[in-house]
Amino acid sequence: MATKVVMEALSPTMEEGRLVKWLKNEGDAVKTGDILAEVETDKAVMELVARGDGIVRKRLASEGDASPVGTLLAVIAAADENIDALVAGPPKAEAPPAEAPGAAPAASEPSSAEPSPAPPASAEEQAAAPAQETAQAPTPPPPSPPAPPASPARGSPSSPALSPHRSAPHPRSSPLARRMASERGVELARLRGSGPGGRIVKKDVESAAAAGTARPGTAGTAVVAPRFISREGDYQDIPLTQIRKTIARRLVESIGPVPTFYLTTELDAGQAAEMRAQLKELGDDYKASFNDIVLKSVASALSDHPEVNAHWMGDHIRHFNRVHVAMAVAVQEGLITPVIFDADRKTLVEISAEARQLAEKARQRKLTPEQYTGGTFSVSNLGMLGIEEFTAIINPPEAGILAVGAVEAKPMVVDGEIVVRQRMRVTMSCDHRVIDGATGAKFLQTVRRYFENPLLLVI
Repeated sequence: MATKVVMEALSPTMEEGRLVKWLKNEGDAVKTGDILAEVETDKAVMELVARGDGIVRKRLASEGDASPVGTLLAVIAAADENIDALVAGPPKAEAPPAEAPGAAPAASEPSSAEPSPAPPASAEEQAAAPAQETAQAPTPPPPSPPAPPASPARGSPSSPALSPHRSAPHPRSSPLARRMASERGVELARLRGSGPGGRIVKKDVESAAAAGTARPGTAGTAVVAPRFISREGDYQDIPLTQIRKTIARRLVESIGPVPTFYLTTELDAGQAAEMRAQLKELGDDYKASFNDIVLKSVASALSDHPEVNAHWMGDHIRHFNRVHVAMAVAVQEGLITPVIFDADRKTLVEISAEARQLAEKARQRKLTPEQYTGGTFSVSNLGMLGIEEFTAIINPPEAGILAVGAVEAKPMVVDGEIVVRQRMRVTMSCDHRVIDGATGAKFLQTVRRYFENPLLLVI
């Protein structure tokens, strides 16, 4: 029985995925659970696994292609099995099998193939090209556009494993190295790996990119990574990554329909600075940033103000009894918000350690869906980039987000005298359907109380 490999919903909000890299070629033998490809979702790069045994008889999507969830990507079958009925025509989006929340994502679904009375010629794989979301899983998206007419595919259905035209296997490399090589235009086949068994690792790609061995770009062509934009030609079109598509859609969902108002206040960071210095003296295991103190202060304040720790659900408001603080992390492709769960119950040191780990995973695109969904309130900090004050956009259905500016030394009048104090401005964006002005102001007063008296956070 043939097995259809489809684009699976690898995250709770995924509607479309981009095929980053095939790890199995046509003619390769695979078993259930083998990794077939790497797929870029709206949040991370994840692995697509096989759900059947056999041979990769046909790949219907090229590296760089973006496909709706449910689109047929490949067919796994026995060497002598007729798959013409499956591969005839363009890949169509099919409803993926329902899975329980938190279950490991599967990448293919079994299906029987029936012989066609007059089998048409197979379609040749589209040439690989750099190219590249999200809402609760809905009805299946429309079919992909038809593939252009082409000549017979590599290999024959009767003996694909013996095809002399089969593409060469990919060199052994880590997932991070493969992604970096794709972004920087480095040919993995030209590299000699320094990892175990000759495996190509991150530093090998970095060295190759620094040495200028990347593929030369051409004017007017799209480039994959914004950090490596060609200067040739009048302009370059940058394909949207899945995460950038998500950001664009979510911003439209928020700034338009959400009636937002803003509350700005300035906090005294003097005591927080002193506590940071004292914690640093205890060793690296105890160090905490200003952002860590803000996260803990916000979590404690949300516990005191459940009316702010809420979501707008359309026909009702949901107040949460647990505090899950999402923190905005800038990555190359845009922004992602990993979540510190039960943040009000964790110590400042625990929050500091977890925040660092989540931020690093976010930058490496290694977050799992469970790590970036489920937030009840968000914090966005641009202070480390020298931004004094800004307003952040609410992430629906959350009812608020706190924007944190830089800590700066400012002159203040205290008891009739001018003194210099460490100050930090914060702005809270509030969904007026959930939070009224006085409610938001009282919440910020509580945040101020915790932040300006940080010993309350450790007792």
